[in-house]
Amino acid sequence: MSISSINYSSSVLGSQIRNINQQLTDLSTQLSTGKLSQNYSGMGTNEGFAIASRAQLSNIAAYTDTITNVNVNINLANTALQSLTTIRTNTQTGSASTAQDLNVNGQTVAQNTAAAQFGSMVGVLNTQSGNRYLFSGTAYSTQPVANAGDIINGTTTQAGFKTVMAERQAADLGANGMGRLVQTQTAGVINVAEDSATSPFGLKIKAVSSTLTGAIVTGPSGSPVSFSVDLNGTNPSNGDKLSIQFTLPDGSTEQIDLTASSATPTPAGSFAIDASVPVNPANTATNLNTALNTAIKKLANTSLVAASAVTAGDNFFNTASSATGTTAVTNQLAPPASNIATGATALSGASGSDSITPGFSAGDTITVNGTTLTFVNSGATGNQLNVTDSIQTLMSKIDQITGTSKPSTIHGGVITINTDDAAALNISSPNGAALTSLGFPSSPITATQPPLRVGSSPASSATTLVNGLANTVKWYQGDDGPGSPRSTAVARVDDSITVQYGAQANEDAIRRQLQAVAVFGTFSTTPGGQYSGGQVSALSLRVTQALTQQPGQQRIEDIQTDIAMAQNTMKDATTRQTQAKAQLQTIVDQAESASPDQVASEILALQNALQASYQVTSKLAQLSLVKFL
Repeated sequence: MSISSINYSSSVLGSQIRNINQQLTDLSTQLSTGKLSQNYSGMGTNEGFAIASRAQLSNIAAYTDTITNVNVNINLANTALQSLTTIRTNTQTGSASTAQDLNVNGQTVAQNTAAAQFGSMVGVLNTQSGNRYLFSGTAYSTQPVANAGDIINGTTTQAGFKTVMAERQAADLGANGMGRLVQTQTAGVINVAEDSATSPFGLKIKAVSSTLTGAIVTGPSGSPVSFSVDLNGTNPSNGDKLSIQFTLPDGSTEQIDLTASSATPTPAGSFAIDASVPVNPANTATNLNTALNTAIKKLANTSLVAASAVTAGDNFFNTASSATGTTAVTNQLAPPASNIATGATALSGASGSDSITPGFSAGDTITVNGTTLTFVNSGATGNQLNVTDSIQTLMSKIDQITGTSKPSTIHGGVITINTDDAAALNISSPNGAALTSLGFPSSPITATQPPLRVGSSPASSATTLVNGLANTVKWYQGDDGPGSPRSTAVARVDDSITVQYGAQANEDAIRRQLQAVAVFGTFSTTPGGQYSGGQVSALSLRVTQALTQQPGQQRIEDIQTDIAMAQNTMKDATTRQTQAKAQLQTIVDQAESASPDQVASEILALQNALQASYQVTSKLAQLSLVKFL
């Protein structure tokens, strides 16, 4: 019988003891760290799920940071927009008030307040969040709006809005203060004419009506447009009336009514019927001519001045512009005095008809901003035009494609194509002769780029608007690319969800308000002047209307709604991510965490086992042959 070596037995026991010690060390580490292991191999079979969960938790943490940052930007933008809404309300209330007392600078208290609030608006629109300007679109590192003082007063090299407004007023009034109208009287015939067929300035004669007994009223017609009133050697009856409608540069319409009167003194808005014996109708014609001259000057120096200021605001702040024909369109009618085309003039027709020549033929095309209109003989649908359709139909088709808010017009035979985006307007046709017949000898037809300035000096005789970018302050300096302003700032807030929260200071709602406040706060008149009160009253009315929301127009509240939707989307994403985070953390904890109770129990068991091993080892270490035997 052989006896195993005690050293060998001790070696086996020692290995077991070392193993138990290592287990105790591992369990002690688990107890102190709460983790099953400090390395992947010790984690067990579920560690793969834990690793995937940790990746998702990391993504959620990144989304949470993004959402926090975007919420900061949105909250700042919303505060800024709310400030703009308050300014709008205050300015509208001031412009609608009846107080017209002027200070030494020729402004009302409400106008002074508007000037200050314009500066506030500029400050609000230049709001930053960190190093990001909130209203610059993608050009977030660029200040979106020029300094308020530079916008109004200009710089040493560039004109500001105040200069543009003054030039426009001089151009609209004309040298004689008659709104670019020329009034003459020959015997009993009174004639009023516009001074230019193609000029965008001044009063435009829209319609004339008369109940003057025996009088012959001609027009408005011709190019430039004119009308005449011939009393025809007859005195009108008491209460007979002459009415003239004018279109002003801002698109508004004003009417002059003059009533024949035998009362003494002659009432306002009337003209005296000659009371001499025998009656002399020529004297009545002179009285009518004088009353008409006075009424036109009053209209020009009140409503026209106000409309001019509003239009100057458009010229400076807006992207809208127009393309105006260089000549009046004529038709094939005779005699020449009646051959000025109207909106009813056909695009093609037989000789002697109310149609242009040369006209369009079937198969001809006109391309408008990339959309092609095709001419057919009859039965036009969609983007088609009949060759016999009218100029008005063609203009309406063009307006439908460009989406202009201001319809194109034909006045005195001259076509004006309006567009809200001058940079986009491009109209061409292979039939250049027909375009020339429409008054556009050059193709493609394009619009003058804003900012628009009076085209020549002196302004009172100018007949064109030209691009003034080289010598005029550019008020908006941020991104102005295509697409929605909201898409200029995009953030991913979940695996498959992005939000858009960008904004631009030149958005229609913001631009219209900035423009209206600038017009109201910049305009000034002569204290105590004959027409000063009427100018401020007419301007206040227009500013109030400009700040009143019209159907179809963008509102500042619409921008707030857009970014609020982005905020709601992030709120929903946060709710989902919070729930997912809890579930993912549970998976990680279950895979990697050690139960303190279980570890403590295992440590106690190992300690008991270790104690027993030590006791056995001790006895074996004392074993001898004598004791064994």
